[in-house]
Amino acid sequence: MNLSYTDSASRTSEFSPPEMSADSMEIDDSLYSRQRYVLGDSAMQQMAQSSVFLSGMGGLGVEIAKNIVLAGVKVLTLHDTKLCETWDLGSNFFLRQDDVLTQRNRALAVHPRVAELNPYVHVDTSSSSLDLSTDLCFLKRYQCVILTEARLSLQKKINDFCHFHQPPIRFIGCDAYGICVRVFCDFGDQFEVSDPTGEEAKEMFIQNITQGNPGVVTCMDSRTHGLQTGQSVLFREVNGMVTLNGTARQVTVLSPYSFAVGDTSCLQPYAHGGYFLLVKTPRTYSFETMEQQLSEPQVLTPDFSKPEAPLQIHAAMLALDAFQEQHNRLPNIGCCQDAEVLVKLTEEAPVNSELVRCLSRTAQGSLPPLAAAVGGIASQEVLKALTGKFAPLQQWVGQPTIRVCVCVCRGDRYDGLRACIGETMCLELHKLRVFMVGCGAIGCEMLKNFALLGVGLAKSSGEVCVTDPDLIEKSNLNRQFLFRSQHIQKPKSSTAAVATLEINPEMQVDAHLNKVCPATEGVYNDLFYSRLHLVVTALDNVEARRYVDSRSVSNQKALLDSGTMGTKGHTEIIVPNLTESYNSHRDPPEEEIPFCTLKSFPAVIEHTIQWARDKFESAFAHKPTIYNMFWQTHSSAEAVLQRMQQRETLEGAFQVVKLLSRRPSQWEHCIILARLKFDKYFKRKVTLPPPPHTHTHTDSLFWQSPKRPPSPIEFDLKDSLQLEGTIDTLLTPDCVWTTERLRMSPRMFEKDDDLNGHMDFVASASSLRARMYSIEVADRLKTKRIAGKIIPAIATATAAVAGLVSLELVKVVGGYGFESFNNCFFNLAIPVMVLTEAAPVKRTQIR
Repeated sequence: MNLSYTDSASRTSEFSPPEMSADSMEIDDSLYSRQRYVLGDSAMQQMAQSSVFLSGMGGLGVEIAKNIVLAGVKVLTLHDTKLCETWDLGSNFFLRQDDVLTQRNRALAVHPRVAELNPYVHVDTSSSSLDLSTDLCFLKRYQCVILTEARLSLQKKINDFCHFHQPPIRFIGCDAYGICVRVFCDFGDQFEVSDPTGEEAKEMFIQNITQGNPGVVTCMDSRTHGLQTGQSVLFREVNGMVTLNGTARQVTVLSPYSFAVGDTSCLQPYAHGGYFLLVKTPRTYSFETMEQQLSEPQVLTPDFSKPEAPLQIHAAMLALDAFQEQHNRLPNIGCCQDAEVLVKLTEEAPVNSELVRCLSRTAQGSLPPLAAAVGGIASQEVLKALTGKFAPLQQWVGQPTIRVCVCVCRGDRYDGLRACIGETMCLELHKLRVFMVGCGAIGCEMLKNFALLGVGLAKSSGEVCVTDPDLIEKSNLNRQFLFRSQHIQKPKSSTAAVATLEINPEMQVDAHLNKVCPATEGVYNDLFYSRLHLVVTALDNVEARRYVDSRSVSNQKALLDSGTMGTKGHTEIIVPNLTESYNSHRDPPEEEIPFCTLKSFPAVIEHTIQWARDKFESAFAHKPTIYNMFWQTHSSAEAVLQRMQQRETLEGAFQVVKLLSRRPSQWEHCIILARLKFDKYFKRKVTLPPPPHTHTHTDSLFWQSPKRPPSPIEFDLKDSLQLEGTIDTLLTPDCVWTTERLRMSPRMFEKDDDLNGHMDFVASASSLRARMYSIEVADRLKTKRIAGKIIPAIATATAAVAGLVSLELVKVVGGYGFESFNNCFFNLAIPVMVLTEAAPVKRTQIR
C-alpha cells in the first residue's frame, strides 16, 4: 500500500520532490546568518538537499516540524491520519478553532502555517494510513524518517526497514505520554560525523617545546589548552623545531597548560614562536536497531542525582507499549484500575510503582513545555542525521517531569494539560500575571508556551505583559517563529502579541515598546511589580539581566531566566527566600584586547578585525559626533575664528578645523582621500620594526611569538583586495557630510545591511592589516560575526530552553518545594544535558 501526498500547489495522488536548482544552493545570509555560525555552510547545503518524513501532528510533531522547516531542509512531508479535536488546541499551536469545527485532517490543517515559516522549504502532506501492512518502499525517497504518536510495533518495523536499507535511512522515534517522554535514534551501522563538537579551533601560542621522548609543549602565559588525550594538533610558525610545522601530532595531556606530542629528540632545538590548532578528526558511530536496544538500552542521563530515572522511564514506557497492544488504547485518565494493570506489567523490572501509576494516569495528557523541550532535542538530532555535524544521541533519552494531580475533563482545550497537572493548577495558570522582558527568539517560544498553558486569561483577570523596543529584521525570521516577512520593520512585542492571540484568543497580552532600565522606572515602578506574580527574562545581554534581577529581588518576585548560544542553553530559576538570585554569582569578565596589541602587535585575526571596527567607529561615528557637539555650543565659524585669533583655547577646535579643511566637495576628492588613507594605515603608519634578531634588555628576541613583524604594503591597482580596501576606506565619509557646512551625520555600525558599506569597510581594512602582519585572512562571514559580536543561534536550542524554563514556571505556580526546582545546562551538539538543584539562598542570622 502506497501513501498519497498533497501539497499547496496541487492535490496530486503522488508527490515528487522538486528538482534542486543551482541558484537554490546559495545560502541566504540575510535569513540564515545566525544559524550559519552554528552549522557551517557545508551542513547548511546538505540540509538544503535533504527530504524528511514526519508522522504525527500532535504537540510534539508540530514542534519538530517548526524547527526543521526554520532550519532549512529541502522537503518535509507532514503525515497524519487523525482529525482535529478541541483537545488538540492545547498542544498544537498551529491549529485553530475553525479546524476543529470543520473536522480537518491535522496534517492538512497545519500545512499552510508550517509552510509559510520558510519559503525555501517545500512542505507537503499525506493522510494515508501507516500501519503494519503498509508497503514502506515510499520511504526510500527520504534521508530521515521521524515517527511520533506511533505504536512501538510500527516503530520497530519502520526502524528495521530504515536501518537495513542501503544507504541507511536515518530513523528517529519520539514519544510524549503525559509527564514522560522518550527519544530514540538509529542512524545505521556506520554513521560518520565530520565535527563531533562544533567548537571553533582557536590558535594557542607556544611557550616552549622540549627535545625528548616524549616532547612536551607548554602554552604561553599559562593559558589552558582545553585538549583531551587522543586529539591531534597542527603546528605552525615554529622557529627552530621547524620540522613540526604543517604536521599533526596526537597529544597526551599532562596538565591544563602542557601536553606531550611524541618523540622530538631527533628534531632541532626549539627556538621561539609558533602556535598550534586543534585538528578536527571525523568519528564513526555505530547504531543498533530499536529491537536490539529494547533489552539493553544506551540512555542519556540528564539528572545525575537520579541516575536510575532514565532506565525506570524506559521500563515504564515499555509497559505502556504492552498495555496499548493488549487493550488497543492508552490507560484512561486518572483510572486507578488501569494504573494497577500497568504496575503489574512492570513487576519483572525494578521500577518505582508510583512513577508507573503517574504515567498511567497522565498518558493521554499533554504537557506543552515538555513537548517543546523534547521537540528541540529531537529536531537537533534530525539536523545531525542529515548533515553529519555534531555527535548524535546514542541512542535513548527519557525523563519524567513533575508530580501529577487528579483531574476532571471539561471538554475544552485544556483537558490534556489538566490530565497532567490537575484542575487547581490550571486555574492558577489562568490567573497568572507575568512580565516578560524581551520578545526575540526565546520570547516568541515563551509566548507560544504561555498560550498553550493558558497563562494570563482575560476572564480570570490574568495578563501577560511583554516589552521589547526592537523592530523585526529578516535575520530574526530564522528562529523567531511568530514573525513573517510582512512583519519586517514592525515592533517585535506588538506583532508577537497579535500572533499569540491567534494561538489562544482567551489570553490578555499587553505589548510595550520600552527598554527595562533605570530610565523607565517611572513605568515599571514598585506598584507595577506589586501586581505581578512572576517575571520572565528573554534577554541577550548580562547587564539587562542583572538589572531585571535586582528589581525582581527588591519586589520579592520569582524570576525565570534562560539563554542560548549556538547549541548551548541554560535555565535558572530564582524564587524569593528559596534560591540565590542571578546577581549572587558573576561570570568572569570578558577578556579585552590590550590597546598596544591592537595598535602595534596584532597576532591573530581577531586583533585586525577589532582594529578595523575601531577605525570605523572613530571615522564615521565618534569624530562626526564631536564635530556636531562643537557647533551646538558655537554659533558660527566666524565667531570661532575670531576667538581663535584672540588666542582663546577652544576644546575640540583643532579636530573641527582639521575635518573642515579635508571636507570633500566632489567624488574625486573622496578617491584622493581614500588613496592617502591607504598609505597612512598600511604603509606610513606601520610600526618600524627593529631588525629581526634584535634582543631586548632582558636578552630575549624582540620579535618572538606572539609578536609579528609588519611588512608595509605598496599600493597596487592590480591587487583586488587593495583596490577594494582603498575605495571602502573613505567611501562612507562622503555620505557623512550633509549639505550644511557645519553639520555631519554620524553613522552607527550596522552589520546586517549589506548595502550600507559598513561591513565592506571592516572586512577590507581587517584583511589588509592581516596581510601586513602575515596573519591568515578571515572570510566575510567570520569577520561579520566578530565585528558585529553576533551570538550564534539556532531554533532547536531556543525551543528546548524555552520548554525547560516553562516547566519551572509550572512548578513556581504550583508552590513546589526547593528540592523540586532545577537549573539546567545543555549542549545539543555533544549531546549533554545536566539538571541541577538551584543554589539555596544564603541566610544570615540577625541578632
